[in-house]
Amino acid sequence: MKRIITVLSGMGLIVFACAAVTAVAYVVGALAEEHLFTGASRLTNILFLMVTFVMIIATLLTVAERKWSALIQDRIGPNRARINLPGLRNAPLAGIPHLVADAVKMLTKEDFMPALASSFLYKLGPVLAMGSVVALFAVVPAGPSITLWGHRVDMVVSTPDFGLLYLLAIASLAVYGTSLAGWASNNKFALLGSVRASSQMISYEVALGLSLVGLIMAFSTVQLPALVGTLAAETGTSTGQARYLWQFTGADGGFDFGLPAWGFLLQPMGFLGFFAASFAETKRAPFDAPEGDSEIIGYFVEYSGMKFGLFMISEFIEVVILAGVTAVLFFGGWNLPFGGEWLATQLKDAPLLYGTLLGTVFWLKVIGLIFVQMVIRWTFPRFRYDQIQTLGWKILLPMGLVNVFATGALVLWDPSLRYLALFGFLQIAAVLALTFSTGDEPQASHGAGHGALGHGNTPGGLPTGAHGHALPAHGRVAESLDAKAPVAASVSSSH
Repeated sequence: MKRIITVLSGMGLIVFACAAVTAVAYVVGALAEEHLFTGASRLTNILFLMVTFVMIIATLLTVAERKWSALIQDRIGPNRARINLPGLRNAPLAGIPHLVADAVKMLTKEDFMPALASSFLYKLGPVLAMGSVVALFAVVPAGPSITLWGHRVDMVVSTPDFGLLYLLAIASLAVYGTSLAGWASNNKFALLGSVRASSQMISYEVALGLSLVGLIMAFSTVQLPALVGTLAAETGTSTGQARYLWQFTGADGGFDFGLPAWGFLLQPMGFLGFFAASFAETKRAPFDAPEGDSEIIGYFVEYSGMKFGLFMISEFIEVVILAGVTAVLFFGGWNLPFGGEWLATQLKDAPLLYGTLLGTVFWLKVIGLIFVQMVIRWTFPRFRYDQIQTLGWKILLPMGLVNVFATGALVLWDPSLRYLALFGFLQIAAVLALTFSTGDEPQASHGAGHGALGHGNTPGGLPTGAHGHALPAHGRVAESLDAKAPVAASVSSSH
């Protein structure tokens, strides 16, 4: 019960923190619009969205990953680092002291550079890896646009007409950071890791781009705010993912309920392809072949101190940005699946509360998608390198092509997207059926087992040699297993 209360308290604290920072971001943006110049709120959003939200969440993920992985694997998480102050000496403080220890270690560790490394390119590698990742969030809308004190405040840094193209272009720059890091280190193991990273990222970028073509055709736009859409209560007509495919209630202005036009319902194949390809580009397990320490040493093996820290934190930033982009493209952004029109009508005279609520909804979706990534990270083992390439070129790429042709045909047939949604439901049902289906395990017959382990034969039925030394017969195997059963039971009980 104590653990449940702790978890619920932590969840409540996360919701409160997201709401508080979102409200402050809107207020500061409105003040900037009033006292500086039109569009000044976009500059303040750099501070709140790209620094406060993204950086703080990514930093806390270094501890959250240890906590969540311990929860998944049923073991004790980080609790050794303590603060030597009265009342805190015996308190693990949810593992936060480990975060402080990591930061101090990376900031004070010796900044080593190989003697034969290319100095400029060696230093440029972590900068490119970090900068290209952070720049991605500049076009991600994190909340609705509201009018506060007579000034329009947008919860986004930039809204270019080519939003999706910007994402694909900037994401492709990350490959230069990993390539330069391995090549400039003048280390063959680092070079091998960078070559793996480059080939993996390039192969998955093709599938990544194809997975978004169907979404672009469905909504006829590449602007991220247009993909999220607007409600009829705000602009008179619901657009994008804010509208309903089928609306069952709320036509008279009451509580609205229906099936929203969210991306993952219209494009389930596109969602699976995008999520898998984006996850592979983060270079995290099960796609961590570029830094697989059981096979090679990663592309950042020659980096120490804060340069290594930039590579490490950039991976966690990629996790946050992948969650944010996925929420915008496939899960309606800040829109609710029901009651959106009703809420906009009820809070028409309280724009700050309205923006705060929906902004909090967006960040809760982001945190939920981050948790999904962590579950995948700590569930699947590392894929072999040939399996990674096979998935990218032979599965995701053909799947993306099929999705593009099917989406184009259905959009031309029915521009209302309802038939596309029905096709999406069939895909979701097929995926669920494949996921939860279990085949019957073959059971070895008694006679076959006896013959396979008979005198003078190996388990495969091959002769053992001139002297006829063989594995124990069936009865002796059973005897040996029975003899060891109490030991196994005691080991199991000790766990």
